[in-house]
Formats: sequence, C-alpha cells, structure tokens
Amino acid sequence: MSTKTAVSSNAPVIESRQQLLDYFAGGEKAAERWRIGTEHEKFVYSTKDCHAPSYDEPGGIRDLLAELTQFGWTPVTEGHNVIALSGPDGTVSLEPAGQLELSGAPLENLHQTCAETGRHLQQVKAVGEKLGLGFLGLGMWPDKTRAELPIMPKGRYGIMLRHMPRVGSLGLDMMLRTCTIQVNLDYSSEADMAQKFRVGLALQPLATALFANSPFTEKKPNGYLSYRSHIWSDTDPARTGMLPFVFEDGFGYERYAEYALDVPMYFVYRDGKYIDAAGLSFRDFLKGELSVLPGEKPTIDDWADHLSTAFPEVRLKTFLEMRGADGGPWNRICALPALWVGLLYDQGALDAAWDLVKGWDMAGRQELRDSVPKLGLDAPLPGGGKLRDIAGHVIDIAGAGLTARGRLNSAGDNESGFLDPLREIVRTGKVPAEVLLEHYRGQWDGDACRMYAENRF
Repeated sequence: MSTKTAVSSNAPVIESRQQLLDYFAGGEKAAERWRIGTEHEKFVYSTKDCHAPSYDEPGGIRDLLAELTQFGWTPVTEGHNVIALSGPDGTVSLEPAGQLELSGAPLENLHQTCAETGRHLQQVKAVGEKLGLGFLGLGMWPDKTRAELPIMPKGRYGIMLRHMPRVGSLGLDMMLRTCTIQVNLDYSSEADMAQKFRVGLALQPLATALFANSPFTEKKPNGYLSYRSHIWSDTDPARTGMLPFVFEDGFGYERYAEYALDVPMYFVYRDGKYIDAAGLSFRDFLKGELSVLPGEKPTIDDWADHLSTAFPEVRLKTFLEMRGADGGPWNRICALPALWVGLLYDQGALDAAWDLVKGWDMAGRQELRDSVPKLGLDAPLPGGGKLRDIAGHVIDIAGAGLTARGRLNSAGDNESGFLDPLREIVRTGKVPAEVLLEHYRGQWDGDACRMYAENRF
C-alpha cells in the first residue's frame, strides 16, 4: 500500500472536473521513456520461534528499518515513528502487520530490476542475520491467526482496520495476512492505456494462477491455491473487482474517474495526520461538503491519495498497476514484470494478446476470475477449455515481446530469460501452491511450519 514520502505544500486545489482527467493524462510518456516499477512484499519472522515481530520489540520492525539505513536509505517518519525508507532503489515500506515491501525505482529494463531486487534482498538478509529475522516469500501467512499479528503505527492503517469489517469479512486478512508482487507500467496515450488495461485485466487471472502461492491458513490447507486472491472477493465490493466498464466502447480516463469518484473514501491527509473519512464521498469533497473538512475542497494530492484506496485487479494512477500475483521467492519476483513488460511494452505482443482475449464475454471473464483462486490453471476459459490451454501461448507472446525490445545485459542476453520460472510451471503443469501441497502431504508430514525452513529468502 502507498506510503507518503513527501507532501506538496502547494498542490493545486481541484476546481474543475478536467483536472481529474488531466492527472491521468499527465502520466503519458513516449515509448522511449517507459519504465518498469516492481513492488514486492515479504513476511518478516523471528528465526528463533517464527513469531511475527512487533514494531517496538527489541530486534523488531523498527530496528530492522534502523539497520537498513547503513545501506544509504533515508528514514521517512510519521509522528515519532520511522515507517518507511527512501533511496535510489525506491522506497522500503511497511504493510499493516509488518510485511516489508520494496517499491522499486522506475527502471529501464528487467536486468536493472533483477539487480535492484538482488541488492534489496542482500541488504535485508544481512540485517536479518544480525537481528535474528527471516523473510518468507508467500502469498499468505501459512500459520498465523489475525490475533497473533502486530499492527504497525501508521495512521491510514488504523482507519482501514476499523472500516474493513463494516464492508466485508476478509478485509482484515488482506491487510494483515497477505503479500503480493506487482508491477507498475507506463502508457503513451489514452488509447494505449485502454488497450493495456483491457489486456492486463483479461489476463490477470493467468498471473494469479502462475503465481498462486497461498494454500495454507493457520497450518492447514485452505482449499485454495491462491487464498490471497480469494480474499479480495470479500474485502470491499465498492473498491475491488474486474471492472466490466473497462471493456466497453469508449473506455478512457473519464470513465475510470467516474468509477474512482464512486469509491468511498478512507481518509484525508492534513498536517502530517490522517483524518478519518471512511465511507464518505469524494464527490462531496469536490463540492466543499465533506463533513470532516467542511468548506474545504480537495487538492490534486488528495485525488492521488484517493486513487490509491481503490483495489481492482488492475489500477490506474499516472501508470498502470498489475495486482493479481501472490508473493513468492526471488526468481518469481523478476518473472512477474517480465510477463507484463513482454505483453504490454511491445505493440506486436500487445496486439497478439488482445486478439487472444478480445472475444471473451464479461460473464466468462468473471467466471475465470472467480474460479482461478481455487482451480489455478484448471479454471475455465470463456468459450471453453482451461486456462492452462493458453498459458504457454501467452508466455510465448511475452517472450517474443521481450526479444523484440532488445534490451541486452553485458553478456548479450535479452530479457526473455526472466520468464523461465513461468515456462517451468507450464512444463510441469503445477503452480507453486500445488508443489507446496505435495510437500505438505509428503516430506513435511502435515507440518505447514516446515515452510519456514524451505521457503525463506
């Protein structure tokens, strides 16, 4: 989730609807300026007893952030607490229960992404060794109850934790018990954004299946391959889902703005504090009629904050976020941006991907999304067949797109090798969660806690 690392004191007040649309248009970039931003979360645990450390305890999350500053990171504070770090490699931040996230810098190619990820993991592992902390790449805690998890001292999280139970039964699990990998990508125009949004949304279930990595809840199989993905189905229907309007004629900035305006607010950020506005209307805010700030109109910064509180499978800000994947180990961190860069950053690949999915009806798209958390690659495709029937073809399209980009490393390799973990999943027919379940029923002898020894970074 977003962490504020800077606040503009002169952000313009929104006086017209056009400013909302201009915000999206401001993200347009020529293709040579497109960048890749990769975000990945990991669970932090004590190597002594596997508990999730609190913020304040000795060797806990605060100490973890403090130790990371030796690598050149600059603390970001909220009140008296350090809640994030900023630096050349982006931002290190905290999810609600202490999950550690790197929101990487905008980079030109996947070789840089891989190097950035490697630097981060080297740093956290060095600090973890000193503090007795380990890091786990999964989509959901395999053993922890909600009650066993700490809460980080961030104002927006307090507001969300109070509001989530009012609108869904699984929102607290989303906040406290899950981790994800996502990638943020650019667009050149409104039409380019729309095509990328449509392809990303239609194929997001494939990413969910390929990265499915959350089959355990409280030490037992939960009946899903990606329980993290299932959690979103009952988090908050007003701000999640497949967004059918994206596939309608005329979709663009204005239609997404309409959707965002209908998403209930969470908060307003003023003078270093989060004001609880949960359930209130941004439309009222635009009219100066927000009950918690009577007479005050929003700024563009408020609009940016509000956009970060919508949680669809693909999200629009001044870039597009692909949000369907579970957290995972190091090699799959690099594989996710490889998939989406390959599909979306080469026009030939983008057109081929759109040709594959444009005939799907909305009912079929929704059934695919609803089925994939439990069935993975066996989820039904619109019009017949199973998701596994197109998985290899989609990866081939992405590989061709990466090859066409021609971004080479010093050894002369292009970026397509980063897809190899996904090619192996297609080759074996088993998504990561299915492998974990095999281990659970076999060599782990029904002990999900063996996950820590075998899946730590």
